[in-house]
Amino acid sequence: MSNTTLEICRVDLFTQEDELRKRYAETTITRILRIRDEYNWFLGNPDAKDRQFVEMAVSRHHIGKSAAYSDLAIIKTLLPHLTTASRDFHRYRYNEMILETYQMARKRKDTKTMEKAASSYAKFNRVDLEDEQAVPYDLIVVQPFTATDDPTVLGIKPMPRLQEKIQELLHKYQAENIDIEDIEFEEADLEETTLFPPTSPNNGTTHETNIL
Repeated sequence: MSNTTLEICRVDLFTQEDELRKRYAETTITRILRIRDEYNWFLGNPDAKDRQFVEMAVSRHHIGKSAAYSDLAIIKTLLPHLTTASRDFHRYRYNEMILETYQMARKRKDTKTMEKAASSYAKFNRVDLEDEQAVPYDLIVVQPFTATDDPTVLGIKPMPRLQEKIQELLHKYQAENIDIEDIEFEEADLEETTLFPPTSPNNGTTHETNIL
């Protein structure tokens, strides 16, 4: 599976064909359009086996089985991504249907339907609105932050003689708990093999140990 093809499909699987021709070589465009068609078939046949997919791809697109399996691997890799982007997929399908309707009406010289299709296309794609301005991230100044223990920056009145009161409380509680002594942690020697001997293989009982 080509990582290049995978990444291209991740971004441009539903991009209009004329736009694809501005970006990629003909061989790449051919494969993108093929995978797009295969993906639509995949959605329409969710219960199909891999073998059926390969048979369809070989028959419809006249490719070898290895190429069909490669396409299937790309589709399965993209499926979670495309599912979350289903709104974009439906936009693509809507535009395709509207453009097809417009072309059919044009062949019949049905100007009324042509006008409706063009109006629907313009409204759906919001072509009457100005493009949104990109956020100039390079011009955003990072807010400088400075650590402080001064509560007045939050509008809180500082406690007078704070450090003195802290020391007074430390001396007070240390005096009240004079018997408490901080010690380092030590591993407890429980002699687990003596307290919990292994089960006897003969009768399933444990040996009794008298602890004096």
